[in-house]
Amino acid sequence: MDYSILIGGAAGQGIETVAELVEKMIKRTGYHIFTYKDYMSMVRGGHNFVQIRFSDNELYTYDNKVDIIFAMTQETIDKHSAKLKSGGLIIGDESFVDENYLKLPLNKIARDIGNNKVIGTIGVGYIAKLFGVPKDIAKNSVEEIFKNKDVDSNIKAFEAGYEIGIQKYKLDRFEDDKILINGNQALALGAIAAGLKFYCGYPMTPSTSVMSYISKHADEMEIVVDQVEDEVAALNMALGASFAGVRAMTGSSGGGFALMIEALSLAGIMEIPIVLFNAQRPGPATGLSTRSEQADLRFVIHAGHGEFPRMVIALRTPEDAFYQTARAFNIAEKYQIPVILLTDEYLADYDITIRPFDFNKIKIERYISNENDIEDERYKRYKYTTSGISPRLIPGIAKEKLILVDSHEHNEYGNIDESIETRVNMMKKRMKKLEALKEELIEPEFIGNEDYDYLLVGFGSTYGALKETVSRLNDENIKFAALVYGDIFPFPVKSLNFYAKKAKKVMVVEQNYSSQLKSLIDEYTDIKVENSILKYDGRAMNANYIITEINKIIKNKH
Repeated sequence: MDYSILIGGAAGQGIETVAELVEKMIKRTGYHIFTYKDYMSMVRGGHNFVQIRFSDNELYTYDNKVDIIFAMTQETIDKHSAKLKSGGLIIGDESFVDENYLKLPLNKIARDIGNNKVIGTIGVGYIAKLFGVPKDIAKNSVEEIFKNKDVDSNIKAFEAGYEIGIQKYKLDRFEDDKILINGNQALALGAIAAGLKFYCGYPMTPSTSVMSYISKHADEMEIVVDQVEDEVAALNMALGASFAGVRAMTGSSGGGFALMIEALSLAGIMEIPIVLFNAQRPGPATGLSTRSEQADLRFVIHAGHGEFPRMVIALRTPEDAFYQTARAFNIAEKYQIPVILLTDEYLADYDITIRPFDFNKIKIERYISNENDIEDERYKRYKYTTSGISPRLIPGIAKEKLILVDSHEHNEYGNIDESIETRVNMMKKRMKKLEALKEELIEPEFIGNEDYDYLLVGFGSTYGALKETVSRLNDENIKFAALVYGDIFPFPVKSLNFYAKKAKKVMVVEQNYSSQLKSLIDEYTDIKVENSILKYDGRAMNANYIITEINKIIKNKH
């Protein structure tokens, strides 16, 4: 049992609210949900749509075909009617010119109620009846969403839509034991669970909702949140907070991350632990500001002038975002390095039902030295050690030791030193951390059966599409498996070398033009990647897209 509902219209018509209502009432019947959002960079007008897929089985991505289209504009019908499954239904206001849809008196009902903003809620009532959602479950969802605004008129609108509705489908009932969450909410929760105490940033789609979520819970979690004047200030302020001993984070999209680069190098030479994230969108420059891409991989790996160690983690799912973000704080502190989380608009915005997070799995590990354990009479902030990691004291807490740091090259004490010997030794000390860091790496996740002919390799948010692709192809007895990277720099090679040897053909799947993951594989291994499945139109790839491209490759082979 697998259904999809598409809700489309112009910005300003309340499409997000309609989608949230539908999600809530369907979730409360116990179904698994995956919601894909496509929206333009404008406050009013244009064309936006939300596609809600739900099933009695777990879902990992969206589908190309839909059962129901709720059109709030004529343009929705024009753009999406081809997606309708056989036997599907388009519903919309009776004023639309197209004849191939179910005409409903939505505007008339809204006028009778006295609120022209309730058209979406009328549609929600109709959809609830269409799928046989119990009226009390659906109505409670409406009451929750509108409890602080226009609740009475929206309840009337819902009941009117339910009254004129017809039941076409019958949903079973399951235990509602899941949470509904998106990637940015999960990332924010992971940071909070890790002991975040300072967040600052400048709004930039699609990163902004991380700051909004943390800000919403700032008082109860005792977190300082500061919306600063630009991204240059954001990372510098976060570094100051980290230097003072609190767990700090900032984030942006590619353009904002670019402004942080000088401060990123500052973190490298001062050896200040910091977690920051880049929620990718298509560039260059403003590019497609509300769309998705994976084109910043090479950028974040090499960002900053000079050479210094860092770790890059590509977040794969909301669940992965929660646990990996929490882990990132421990790694940043342990190695005194920047840890960069790589996400994108698709992962940031899609909603999915998952098991509740296990907060008992989160271990907060603080790597701060005790002043009494410092053997040297004069504190060496950058002491040469076999691991490259020097003792870290916190100013203000350490009462008897002078703590010196500098953006210039410096000696062990933190004094500026331009000698050849110091430069060479400090570079070796800093870069030595990478060797130990490699032991921390989590290998890419293997998906599929051990008996396969083709191996797909991806990273980050392509996880769900690859998981469904492998499952569907194996059901057709086409032997596929996949490796999906989370930890991506330093680049783990053990699993890739092992699984690639068993494959007749290795294909890379990623959302950029130049196949940046393939370039990493070329750089760090001897594996021959014969084909790259790429998408760079700003829209997320799903299993349908990958399978279509695979069929082209296999067909050309024969």
